[in-house]
Amino acid sequence: MLSDPLTPPALFKALADDTRARICALLVDSPELCVCELTGALALSQPKISRHLALLRKLNVLMDERRGQWVYYRLHPDLPVWASEVLRQAAHSQPCWLEAERARLAGAAATCCEPPARR
Repeated sequence: MLSDPLTPPALFKALADDTRARICALLVDSPELCVCELTGALALSQPKISRHLALLRKLNVLMDERRGQWVYYRLHPDLPVWASEVLRQAAHSQPCWLEAERARLAGAAATCCEPPARR
């Protein structure tokens, strides 16, 4: 259960930033993404992505899990239904909105966060 309930103004304020909206939209269709996958998909630096992820985590929109040196993010499982629906609708509202990001994500080998045995 979330400690502080997410309010519509807080979610909409977070999503008003293009990078945060794109991060959330990418996570709607992926069970989880590593920071390195997000930096590649969004073509942004790791510090910039991490700053946005920290804000979304603080709002309990995202949840993170550290595995070795990598951190994986996913939508928080306790997101209110209305918030999950807002994110889902936004992610699928315009097919071309995330076309480039989804292509980069699909084309990436994601070897940055895989253990050596899986490479």
